[in-house]
Amino acid sequence: MPERTATIASRSGLHARPAALFAEAAGEQPVEVTIAMQGQPADDALDAASILSLMTLGAAKGDVVVLRAEGDGADAALDALVALLETDLDAE
Repeated sequence: MPERTATIASRSGLHARPAALFAEAAGEQPVEVTIAMQGQPADDALDAASILSLMTLGAAKGDVVVLRAEGDGADAALDALVALLETDLDAE
């Protein structure tokens, strides 16, 4: 299963606006994407397209998360989502 790590760049972490933008982008991908804090077991990963899951994750600026997806288009989806997480979405 392809996976990528990303460092949260938004000043407020994955909270409010950044979480909403990321959840929307994850939901538009052709594959299901999960997210977890680095070091957590894959079984504890949450649905990346769920704003509630993202808020529960509690990722702050500078935290490293792991994104995972499986299926056709997984690599491209993960690359796009990593780029989004590594952008300060609070500044846009």
